[in-house]
Amino acid sequence: MRMVFGLVLLVGIALAGGAVYLAKDRIAQYQYANAQAQAALAKIVPTQTVYVATGTLKYGQRLTKENVRAVNWPENAIPEGSFVDMATLFPENTDELRVVLRAIEKDEAIMALKVTEPGEDTGLTSRLERGQRAFTVKVDVSSGVSGFLRPGDKVDVYWTGRTTGTRSESREVTKLIEAAVKLIAIDQSAGGTHDEPTIARTVTVSVSPQQVAALAQAQSTGSLSLSLVGAEDDTIASAIEVDQRSLLGIEAETVKAEVAAEKVCTIRTRRGAEVVEIPIPCTN
Repeated sequence: MRMVFGLVLLVGIALAGGAVYLAKDRIAQYQYANAQAQAALAKIVPTQTVYVATGTLKYGQRLTKENVRAVNWPENAIPEGSFVDMATLFPENTDELRVVLRAIEKDEAIMALKVTEPGEDTGLTSRLERGQRAFTVKVDVSSGVSGFLRPGDKVDVYWTGRTTGTRSESREVTKLIEAAVKLIAIDQSAGGTHDEPTIARTVTVSVSPQQVAALAQAQSTGSLSLSLVGAEDDTIASAIEVDQRSLLGIEAETVKAEVAAEKVCTIRTRRGAEVVEIPIPCTN
């Protein structure tokens, strides 16, 4: 009887020890899982609702609720001007729709600068900033950068023509007259959605009234050429003027010598009833 009791006691002790071991293992697993969950929570980035395009949107297309969807966007990476509220994107107090001003790719955030206000026209007036005016410049394949211009690009404008003055002072020059001028339309399009280069006949720029007068004068007295400015280039070109002599490296002394050579001195003398002019060396 005592032997059976002892055997039962040993079995009980063994079972208790196993239960304690299993409990410790379970507790350790729970603690590890809890630690992983806490670490994952610490890595979660706060997000905010942002409305993006459900598909590609082209210039001039009306923006409807079917064209957008809400996504969670990291709060510290939301593009400036993005719409985070449906009531702001589609105001309830009007039935007028916004219109796309610039091409928007699928899943790209809808931003205020790429769409008009509800019911606003998509014409050039919506692209002109306060105090700016639209001016059209005639171009061809060479002066228009071979068709690689797009609305939104910036260009330097060069004038080539002959300066006024005396015969000796008149010269053919090319001069930078406007730097980093913004293009707002190519021919009749302000969309900039062309996939391939197109040879334009006119480009429209956004300039101040003073610049309008300068460009109009330059266009009527010579020819204009455009030079495309890089998208990331924030430098402003300084005064640039080149004529044939500076291009070929002819020194100023040579110019003076040519001017002196052109100067002719004469004396008048009478031969009978006729008055003639006789060239003589010029004296300073």
